[in-house]
Amino acid sequence: PLPVFALALQQVNRVQFEKMISGMYMGELVRLILVKLARDQMVFQGKTTPELLTTGRFSTSYIYTIETDKDEEGLANADKVLRDLGLNPSAEDCKATRRVCQIVSTRAARLCAAALAAVLRQIRDNKAAERLRITIGADGSVYKTHPGFSRRLQKMVRRLVPDCDVRFLQSPCGSGKGAAMVTAVAYRLAAQQAERQRILDTLRLSREQLLEVKRRMTDGIVLGLSKQTHEQTSVKMLPTYVRSTPDGTENGDFLALDLGGSSFRVLLVRLRSGKRHKVDMHQKIYTIPQETMQGTGEELFDHIVQCIADFLEYMGMRGASLPLGFTFSFPCNQSKLDEGILLKWTKGFKASDCEGKDVVMLLKEAIQRKQEFDLNFVAVVNDTVGTMMTCGYEDPKCEVGLIVGTGTNACYMEEMHNVELVEGNEGLMCVNVEWGAFGDFGELDDFCTQFDRSVDDCSNYPGKQRYEKMISGMYLGEIVRNVLIDFTSKGLLFRGKMSERLKSRGIFETKFLAQIESDRLAMRQVRSILQHLGLTGSTCDDSVLVKEVCSVVARRAAQLCGAGLAAVVDRMRQNRNQNQLDITVGVDGTLYKTHPHFSSIMQETLQDLAPQCRVTFLKSEDGSGKGAALITAVACRGNNQGQH
Repeated sequence: PLPVFALALQQVNRVQFEKMISGMYMGELVRLILVKLARDQMVFQGKTTPELLTTGRFSTSYIYTIETDKDEEGLANADKVLRDLGLNPSAEDCKATRRVCQIVSTRAARLCAAALAAVLRQIRDNKAAERLRITIGADGSVYKTHPGFSRRLQKMVRRLVPDCDVRFLQSPCGSGKGAAMVTAVAYRLAAQQAERQRILDTLRLSREQLLEVKRRMTDGIVLGLSKQTHEQTSVKMLPTYVRSTPDGTENGDFLALDLGGSSFRVLLVRLRSGKRHKVDMHQKIYTIPQETMQGTGEELFDHIVQCIADFLEYMGMRGASLPLGFTFSFPCNQSKLDEGILLKWTKGFKASDCEGKDVVMLLKEAIQRKQEFDLNFVAVVNDTVGTMMTCGYEDPKCEVGLIVGTGTNACYMEEMHNVELVEGNEGLMCVNVEWGAFGDFGELDDFCTQFDRSVDDCSNYPGKQRYEKMISGMYLGEIVRNVLIDFTSKGLLFRGKMSERLKSRGIFETKFLAQIESDRLAMRQVRSILQHLGLTGSTCDDSVLVKEVCSVVARRAAQLCGAGLAAVVDRMRQNRNQNQLDITVGVDGTLYKTHPHFSSIMQETLQDLAPQCRVTFLKSEDGSGKGAALITAVACRGNNQGQH
C-alpha cells in the first residue's frame, strides 16, 4: 500500500509511479513528511508555519542542496531552507530533514531501478541472450543534478539484473537535439519501410494478374492436348493410360514398388470388393547402396528384384505371381500403362544401360534371372495419378490429383476425344498436366521477379520448371533467402550486417517457412528459429519483417497454385457442359499439409477464379503406395472387362 504521504499526492489515481519518483513531486513528499513529523512532536518542537503548510513550498531543488556530499555543507543548507520556511530549526531538526530527503530520493532511485530492470529483462529475453550488453541514455534534472540519485540508481540496477552489463550515458543536449534526432530517425524508418514494401509489392499478385495466369494455363492445356500444337507449349499434358477411377469392385492382392531415392518401399496392398475404404497394407523399406545406384542397370534391377523376393518371403508368399504398381519417380515417356521409357536419371542415380530403355522390361528381365516369382502385370505410375486414385477410392467424385510438396504437379480426367496423342474417342483418360514446367516458354516472364530469376539461375536446371520454382517447397525458402539478402544489402534488415550463413543456399527449408508463419509462435520464438539458422544478431523488428517476407512469398505460391487449379476445374466444367461442377481434388505434399495458411489461400483463390466450380479437397494418404496398387487394380479390372 502507498504511504499516506504518497496518497496525499494522488489526483484521480493518475501517474502514481511518477509521483513517487519524479522531481515534480519529490520536494512535496518531503514537505508532507516534515508536516507529519512536526504534528507528531518529533521535529521543530511540534511547530509548523504557514510556509511549511503551503503546497509546493518545499522545492525539489532544496533536496539537491541538502543532500550534498559534504555533511557540514548539507546541514547548513538544511538550516537555511528551514529558516526560509519560517522555522527555527535545531541541529537535530536539520539532521532529521536531511535524513528525510535521503529516504525519499533513495526510494525514488530504487523504484526507478526496479522498473528499468524489468525493461532490461524483457530486452534480454527478446534477444534470447544469456547475457545482455546495453547502454542506457539518461537525462532529466533529478538524474543530472541530485548528488546521489544516479549512483544509487545504477547500483540498484546492476544488483537487480546481474546478468546484464549496463552502461549509463548522460545525454549532453537534452530534448531539443533528441527531438530532432527522433524526427530524423522516424523519417529514415519511414523511407526504409516504403522501400521494403516497394520490393515486396513485386511479389504480390492482383486478381487481374491471377486471372491472366489462369487464362495462360488454359491456353497451355489446349495446346498440350492437341497433336499439332503439343510441341509449342510447356504444358505437356502427358497421357497416363489410366481410363477410370476406382468404383469399389477392385479385388485381389497387389504389389506396389515406390522407387525415387536411395531407399525404396515394397508394399502388399489387399483390396476386397464390397469392402470400400477397407485396405490392408504391409510394407518394408529397403536401401540401395551408392555403388548400386551408380553401377550397371543389371545390378540395380537385380537388387530391386532381390528385395521384392525378400518381401514376398517375409509375407509368406514366396513364388507368388502378382500385379505390380511401379511408382517410378524419374522422367519417363509412356505410350501405354505397362511401359515407361526412362529419359534420364536424376537424384543421384547413374546406373548404366538404362536411359532410353523400358523400365518394365528391365524389371521383368531381372525377375527372369532370379526365377523366384513372377509379375503378371506391371503398371508404371505417376505419383500425382496415385494421389487421385487413392482419394478416388474414398470419394467417387475425385477426378483431380494435386501434389504441392518438394515439387508440384496436377492430373485430371480429360475427355478421351480431346487427348489427341492417343487414339480413341470414347470415355475418359487421366492426363498428367506436368504443370511444373509451365512458364518454360516464357508464359510467366512478366510475373517473375529478380528473386525468381536468381533462384532459377542457381538451380540445377536454369530456365526449366519455372511455375514449380514459384510454388513448391523446394524453392520457396530460396526465394525468401534471396529477398532477405537483398534487404540486408540495402540496410533494411539485420542492421545491414550480412551473415555468412545467410549466403548459404538451402538454409531456409520448407519446415522453417511453415514454423515462422505459425499463428501459435510469438515473435520471440521466430527469433529463436532465426538464431538456429545462424542469424544471431536479429532483433524483434527483424523477426516481424522475416515473417512478413515468408507470408508474402507463401501467399503468392498458394495463389499461383490456385490459379492453375482454377484453369483445370473450369475446363472440366466446360467439357461437360455444366453450369455448376461438383468435383473433389485429391491432394498430397508437405507444403500443402504442413504450411498453416497455404491450403486456405489456395482454396480462396480457386473459389474466386472459378466460381462455378464447387471443389472439395481430400488429403491423400500414400499415393505412391496405395495409389499405385489401386491404379494396377483398376487396370486389371478393365482388362478383365475387355477395356484397353
